[in-house]
Amino acid sequence: MKMTDVNAMTAISPIDGRYRAQTEPLAAYFSEYALMRYRVRVEVEYFLALAQSGLPQLQGIDAAKLQALPAIYKDFAEADALRIKEIEKTTNHDVKAVEYFLKERFDAIGGLSDYKEFIHFGLTSQDINNTSVPLSIQEALQEVYMPLLQELIGQLNAYAQEWKDVPMLARTHGQPASPTKLGKEFKVFAYRLEQQLAVLKGLRLTAKFGGATGNFNAHHVAYPEVDWVAFGNAFVDKLGLVREQYTTQISNYDMLAAVFDALKRLNTVMIDMDRDCWQYISMGYFRQQIKAGEVGSSAMPHKVNPIDFENSEGNLGVANALLQHLSAKLPVSRLQRDLTDSTTLRNVGVPLGHMLIALRSSLKGLRKLLLHEEVLYADLEQNWSVVAEAIQTILRREGYDHPYEALKALTRTQKAVGEAEIKQFIDQLDVSPEVKEELKSITPHNYTGVY
Repeated sequence: MKMTDVNAMTAISPIDGRYRAQTEPLAAYFSEYALMRYRVRVEVEYFLALAQSGLPQLQGIDAAKLQALPAIYKDFAEADALRIKEIEKTTNHDVKAVEYFLKERFDAIGGLSDYKEFIHFGLTSQDINNTSVPLSIQEALQEVYMPLLQELIGQLNAYAQEWKDVPMLARTHGQPASPTKLGKEFKVFAYRLEQQLAVLKGLRLTAKFGGATGNFNAHHVAYPEVDWVAFGNAFVDKLGLVREQYTTQISNYDMLAAVFDALKRLNTVMIDMDRDCWQYISMGYFRQQIKAGEVGSSAMPHKVNPIDFENSEGNLGVANALLQHLSAKLPVSRLQRDLTDSTTLRNVGVPLGHMLIALRSSLKGLRKLLLHEEVLYADLEQNWSVVAEAIQTILRREGYDHPYEALKALTRTQKAVGEAEIKQFIDQLDVSPEVKEELKSITPHNYTGVY
């Protein structure tokens, strides 16, 4: 059976198939249509910058004609993208097809025939691609990814506040450890994500813009009196990017790699969060809200599986594998360029797609959590031995002889150590009555530190 129509049922990738509704916003940044629109945008803005630079051959352009040019990319439609694809069948070159498309649009506007050869003037394809792609990534991060991540951080902070007074048994190495607060443990993830998001925001995406091999050769030979480095810097800055000062034919990709690495770290924090939430559900600390008609298991009717956190973890793993390849591959090229970056760049939206799926899944999972506080209470009540740290620390303060060893002998036995055993131990200590009362006031429920 041959399938020619691509839709949610026939798409090869799940981000364009099963999960299309969740990744749809990224189509405006990373689809073939979007890449063409960004290329057209860069080419138009470059022509406008040339027209405003004082080049004598461009001084006669009607100002009204220039004002009409931004509409070419602002109103760029799917039909325009299809026209570029049609031209590409002849040129067999995607960026050249954009140039010819723009010449057609200039003819349609009228009065620009004498200036059409300044479209793509002195440029190589990568001056357009290495400006368009980082621009698309920057805007996708700012307009789609970061708001959703902020929403996740907001939910974590809301839980941190709601559960700030709920004591919980901590587990280090999987074993009972000094108690903590449930809200604080959620705050840890909010804090980590906030820190890594700040790192991501601090990175400035860069663009390569300097002609065939990065030296403005063609520009300089045509207009040696123009400061093309200053022109390029100003043009790229106006687009919201930073121009790479020394390049080959292609971008150095170092800052793009830094962005991918920053995203990978954010994903890693989320994986850690997903696994902890999964574990808390398994331990009974949380129940999950369910909808009528939902099925948890095809065989076991009682089950409500933590599928949202599992889905998130899986998609984050795929995203990180792709981000790792992108950050390792793109900065490496043979001599002044090879084409490995070209096909690799077409995949930059794929990890973002998996990350959107993961963010939405984690948010869905978090919002289904129902606190089962009595389980947390019972867990603490069954582990009175965790106050041993508190007792031995106060005994150290009082100069008591070998307090650590005394508590070790008490708690490392086959016999369960409960409230009665702890208080009996305290009664036998050679300390003042006031200190004994202080020690007896410590419980697994109130020994939770400052957070």
